[in-house]
Amino acid sequence: MPLGAWRRRRRPCCWFDLWVVGVGSASTGLVVLRGNSGSGKSTVARELQNRHVRQLAVVSQDLLRREVLRVRDRSENPAVELIDLVARFALDRGMHVVIEGILYADIYGSMLRSLAADHRGATAFFRFDLPFQETLRRHSAKGCNDFGERELRQWWRDRDALPGCAEQVIGVDQKVDDIADLIDTAVRW
Repeated sequence: MPLGAWRRRRRPCCWFDLWVVGVGSASTGLVVLRGNSGSGKSTVARELQNRHVRQLAVVSQDLLRREVLRVRDRSENPAVELIDLVARFALDRGMHVVIEGILYADIYGSMLRSLAADHRGATAFFRFDLPFQETLRRHSAKGCNDFGERELRQWWRDRDALPGCAEQVIGVDQKVDDIADLIDTAVRW
């Protein structure tokens, strides 16, 4: 099957020929945290996971794409399907899911919209919209030496909105606890 063909077909749920009607349940929550590198997505995801121990799976784009698959972030990369698969797996086992990453709209948008449409519980999208200098400052404060300003500029996308999803915008002045409270309220956790 060509990469991305899943977008237009229903997924088999297991080796025998049953077809999935939806994913998760009315009591599961799905949250998507998108934004440029260094904007705080991973920090907020960790805070949510600390609040909901053993009830919440964090599906990290960086972990799956860069560390597990070691592929570049371009269209038709297999990380798109793996993120979808892991999120569906966790939701179908009764867990809340937070998908976090840069998640460019043109590469991940179709998958995210499809997952949201299939999810039977509450779903919320959040886009971190911070100035480049702020993301650079936050990245530097982490002491991360894996990449620097040059890479951050290459990956930067200004206002990469996701059409078809009512994204709530997270700004520079919002604190981690306040963002986590906002998310908890949005998905009724």
